[in-house]
Amino acid sequence: MSFPFFIARRYLFSKKSHNAINIISAISVGGVALATMALVCTLSVFNGFRDLIGSLYTAIDPQLKVVPVRGKFAAQADTLLLAAGRHPDVAVASASLEDNALILFKGHPTVVTLKGVDDNYAGCTGIRSILYGNGSWQLHAAGVDYGIPGIGLAQQIGSLDYGTLQICAPRKGERINTVNPAESFNVAEVNSCGVCFDVHQRKYDETLLLAPLHLAQQLFEQEGRITSLELRLREGADTESVKRDLRRSLGEGYSVLDRMEQQQEMFNIMSIEKSMAYLFLTFILLVACFNIIGSVSMLIIDKRGDVDTLRHLGVQDRIIVRIFLYEGRLISLIGAVIGIAAGLFLCYLQETFGLLRLGGSSGNFIIDAYPVSVRPADVLLVFLTVLAVGFVSVYYPVKYLSKRFL
Repeated sequence: MSFPFFIARRYLFSKKSHNAINIISAISVGGVALATMALVCTLSVFNGFRDLIGSLYTAIDPQLKVVPVRGKFAAQADTLLLAAGRHPDVAVASASLEDNALILFKGHPTVVTLKGVDDNYAGCTGIRSILYGNGSWQLHAAGVDYGIPGIGLAQQIGSLDYGTLQICAPRKGERINTVNPAESFNVAEVNSCGVCFDVHQRKYDETLLLAPLHLAQQLFEQEGRITSLELRLREGADTESVKRDLRRSLGEGYSVLDRMEQQQEMFNIMSIEKSMAYLFLTFILLVACFNIIGSVSMLIIDKRGDVDTLRHLGVQDRIIVRIFLYEGRLISLIGAVIGIAAGLFLCYLQETFGLLRLGGSSGNFIIDAYPVSVRPADVLLVFLTVLAVGFVSVYYPVKYLSKRFL
């Protein structure tokens, strides 16, 4: 143990001539611990919401999605896409065609996102797990095409048993005929199968309508073309490894997206919010470290007699300065350890018992309590941040006060 650290440790835990110094030191440790605990809990809550939203999209987004880089459509029979669907780690491949359309129901037009999917779609995603209603999943039967709306879209229509919906899309390369607008649109019909899906995301629930792939291709005049190839991997397959293999084999003409990349905008916003919360709490931590400066300042004044004794014993001034630097750093370190331990304990209580609730009663939200997800990388980041802020905040004040009072 180094001599400056030994003396700093003695000063921290020993009784001072003025009791106020002990109180201010305890307040300094408590302030750093409280800011550290807030950092751990806040980052864990953001991680919890991120995981929650990711789990919502899991039911409707595929594990991997192949989309063309240039343009919106690709040939369904493209050899590269066919080879991607036959990858050894791919269990199910599903082709889809997605574009905007207009539905007409009892004279009320509504703009929707029509997604035509093939018969493998239910096996490629978890769509069956989020279906609601008295019917069952089916896209077509006996020459009848069915449409499955999101729950918000079904509410706009007014019923799950809506009978027949007319879907319109403008014909390619034609201007709207003002005399007879109907001639400028392709029209298709889908029937109700008595179910809807609920993703708990407005992006899907209020605008998305699932229909057979062949119907969408005819409606949008894109025969034999698709907008994406969706893939479900075999059990135990490594998503990152398969994604790299597919990107290498597909070349620059296609992009392979995992679930995070499919919802890039959503997760980017959440990352920005998390970063801003981290910066604000770090600033609060910096304010809490001002207590350390006050504690060390009073200690320097209180220990001037000890400093004279150390000088007479031959201790150099730089060693004496290091004693008080270690004092401030020890306060930061102890506060960081206590704060992280308290933050982890609170996260455990929240995850186990749901102490902080969402809303006044259960059932108002998707979950009843704030979700938390503790990640070692965030805990390490908080620990290093506290040490860095604490060390830097006391360095220059100690240097200045040492020159003035010692």
